[in-house]
Amino acid sequence: MNRHDHHHDELFMRRAQELALFGKGYVSPNPLVGCVVVHNDRIIGEGWHANYGGPHAEVNAVNSVTDKSLLSESTVYVNLEPCAHFGKTPPCADLLVHHAVKKVVISNVDPNPLVDGGGIRKLRQAGIEVVTGVLEKEGRELNRRFFIAIEKKRPCIILKWAQTADGFMAKENYDSKWISNAHSRQLVHKWRSEEDAVLVGTKTVFHDNPQLNVREWAGRNPIRIVIDRFLKLSPKLHVFDRTQPTLVYNVLKHEEHEKLVLARVDETDFLNGIVSDLQKRSIQSVLVEGGAQTLQFFIDAGLWDEARVFTSPHTFGKGIRSPQLHGNLVSSESVLTDTVSVYRPIHGKS
Repeated sequence: MNRHDHHHDELFMRRAQELALFGKGYVSPNPLVGCVVVHNDRIIGEGWHANYGGPHAEVNAVNSVTDKSLLSESTVYVNLEPCAHFGKTPPCADLLVHHAVKKVVISNVDPNPLVDGGGIRKLRQAGIEVVTGVLEKEGRELNRRFFIAIEKKRPCIILKWAQTADGFMAKENYDSKWISNAHSRQLVHKWRSEEDAVLVGTKTVFHDNPQLNVREWAGRNPIRIVIDRFLKLSPKLHVFDRTQPTLVYNVLKHEEHEKLVLARVDETDFLNGIVSDLQKRSIQSVLVEGGAQTLQFFIDAGLWDEARVFTSPHTFGKGIRSPQLHGNLVSSESVLTDTVSVYRPIHGKS
């Protein structure tokens, strides 16, 4: 590709990646995918994967093209390799071959063993020109959860906590209301809507009685995950109200009820047992919200991919210390009076 073509491809790929984001919080465990159909430098079709089990981005984009005869002279931009297998929907590579599109431009090869280059091979065998690696880094970041789940064989784990300016998560009596401001709390509800599950420990449930839903944001409620090793928590607490699916990890017993599963895990490797079970349940991402001890367990085990830390101007002087984390600061921004800092692990590919 010459410089002009590369810039040209990046322009339309950015649009495909923008469209992909519309599926955030709705398509997991599938990846976020957007698709743009371009004819003579003009977009004639767009689409994205909108919900799990629904049509893929390529299908929606092709269906949006009014004059299908133009497809054979068009370039299709899609941020992830078109699928080549039958899942809940037919292979998207077959659809593009059927319409004999001129060219397909892709950000990332799909690491899913069911695809992994198969879609690209199908396209090329049909005589369709294929270009890969356009905005590859941005495409990987877009589908970071998807890549982590496949490559690390566990969910993407995001840690979140709020702390005072002097480094405390709660007072000595475990009271933590309210360290962060109302806008920060609303942002957390948005984050919950974007992840498959939200996880808390026994003490957080006991002292805060959280609902762990998205009542301050429009979106999907996450699966609630509670660590309660010895099943000591009262069934009257909010997390057990069965208004949304809830998993309770413990070492005593396994029981399944409507929207409530008591999942027994071997105590000798408790945390890895939880992570392994979540992978088996196709839970692709988990937002770990506390408390301090639970967060530190994940940090010490090296089981985290991102940490989002709110720091408020308040001080406690003494209380429950925030987790100790060593990571790369990747961003920091203000949310009114609070500062939210994002960290990622120093070592390891993500």
